[in-house]
Amino acid sequence: MNSKIQNDIKELVEAQVISSEVAVNIESYYTSKKIDAPNRLFTVFAVLGSTLVGLGIILILAHNWDNFSRSIKTIFAFVPLLIGQFFVGYSILKKKSVAWKEASGVFLFFAVGASIALVSQIYNISGDFSSYMLTWVLLCAPLIYLLKSNALAILHIVFTTNYACAFGYFDGNQTPWLYLLLLAVLMPYYYQLLKHKKAYNITSVFNWLIPLSIVVVLGAFVARNGEFGILMYVILFGLLYNIGKTPFLNNQKLRRNGYLVLGSLGTVYMLLLTSFEWLWKDILREAVVFNSQEFYVSTVLFLITLGVVWYSYSKKWIESFNLFQYVFIFFTIIFFIGISTSIFPIILINLIIFILGVIVIKIGADKFHFGILNYGLLIITALIVCRFFDTNMSFVLRGLLFVSVGVGFFLTNYMMLKRQKTKKN
Repeated sequence: MNSKIQNDIKELVEAQVISSEVAVNIESYYTSKKIDAPNRLFTVFAVLGSTLVGLGIILILAHNWDNFSRSIKTIFAFVPLLIGQFFVGYSILKKKSVAWKEASGVFLFFAVGASIALVSQIYNISGDFSSYMLTWVLLCAPLIYLLKSNALAILHIVFTTNYACAFGYFDGNQTPWLYLLLLAVLMPYYYQLLKHKKAYNITSVFNWLIPLSIVVVLGAFVARNGEFGILMYVILFGLLYNIGKTPFLNNQKLRRNGYLVLGSLGTVYMLLLTSFEWLWKDILREAVVFNSQEFYVSTVLFLITLGVVWYSYSKKWIESFNLFQYVFIFFTIIFFIGISTSIFPIILINLIIFILGVIVIKIGADKFHFGILNYGLLIITALIVCRFFDTNMSFVLRGLLFVSVGVGFFLTNYMMLKRQKTKKN
C-alpha cells in the first residue's frame, strides 16, 4: 500500500477522526486492490497466451498435415481436445484461480473448433460454415457457466454473431432463428454481471457487445420486404435506447452504456436516412406485404419496446418527457402514412430530427456537458448537410447556412464555457 495513504490513516487515527478498527478495514481494502490488479493483468495475459498456443499448434499441424496418415491425423485431431479437457477438469477440481479457469477454458474452446474442423476434413464430412459455427458454439456454451468465464462469454457472443451473419447473409440467406436461442443462453450470466458487477470494466464490454451484435444480425431477419427492414431498425434502436435508460445502465458513465449510445446514434442515423424523398418514393413503388415475416418481427419488436417504456413509466424511472424514448412510436405511424404519400413523412421526420437536436443541446447546456451539447449541434448540422443535397437552394444560401452553423458551434460552446466559469466563481 502507498506510504502516503498509510501516513494519512495513522494521522486520522491519532486525531481520533477514525477508530483503529476502521483504519484496519481501510488498509485491508487498499491491500486487496493491490493484489487484485496484478491478478487481472495475469488473467488477460493467460487468456492471450492460451489463444496463441492453440493457434500455434494448429499452424504447426497444418504445415505437416499432408505427411500424416489418416489414423495419425485422427489422433492429432483429438489431442488438443483431450489436453484442453484435462486442464479444465484440473482447474475445477483443484479450485484454481480465475486466470487458470479463463486460460484453460479459452484453450478448450479453440480445441473444440479445431477438432471439429479436422475430423470433417479427414473423413470428408460435408457441411457449410454456419453449421460448423453453430455446432462449435453449442458444444462450448456450457463451459461459460461451468468455469464462470468472461472470456468464454465474449467468445460466445462473437462466434454466435458470426454464425448468424454466415447463416443469414451468405449461406442461402436464411433467417437465423437459432441466434435468439444462443443469445438467450448467455442472458443469465449477463444478468449476474449487471446485478453484482455493474461497475466493472468487463460488464461494460458486454454492454457494448450484446447490442452491437443484435444490430449487426437484425438485417438477417429481413427476407423479402426490405421496406419493413427500415421500420425494424428504428424500433430496435428505440428498444436499445429505452434499455439504456433503465437504472441498471443509466446510472453509469456514458462510455459504459452501449445501449444508450447505440440507440441514440442509430435513431438519428435512421431518421436522417429516411428524411430523403427518394426512399419514400421507393416504398410507394413496392407492394407492402403485411402477411410477411418482416411485419411480424416489426410487430414483436414494437410490443417489446412499448412494454419496456410502460414498465419504466410504472416504476417511475421516466421522470420527464424524452423524445428519444418515443421516436419509435411516431416513426411507426409516419411509416404507415408514407405507404400512401411521401410529402407528410418527409416533413414530419425533418421536424423530429430538428427537435431532437434542440433537446440534446438543452440537455447538454443544463448538465454543462460539452460532449452532449456538441452532439446536439452535430444532429442539426447533419440535417442541414442532408438538405444540402436534395434541395434547389442557391450556393450562396447554402454557404450562409454553413457559416451560420459554424458560428453557432463557436458561440454555443463559448457561452457554455463562460457560464461554467461563472458558476465555479
